[in-house]
Amino acid sequence: MSQQGSAGNVIAALCNIFIPGLGHLVQGRLLAAFFFFVTTAVGYALYFLIFPAIIAAIIHLISIISAARYKPDTSS
Repeated sequence: MSQQGSAGNVIAALCNIFIPGLGHLVQGRLLAAFFFFVTTAVGYALYFLIFPAIIAAIIHLISIISAARYKPDTSS
């Protein structure tokens, strides 16, 4: 995954649409994958409170965008 918009980033973004954090896991970003999965899962589980569901939907969208715009550090 050399640049934004590469095939790897598109695949990661598509993975995040179905399961939040899965695209980050595909990219090898374990902490981000765990964070996005847990926060959206908890938010969606508390959908009946409305506010957590809205926050979860926003975090889900941020997760998709984050995977699509990821640029690996190539300094080494």
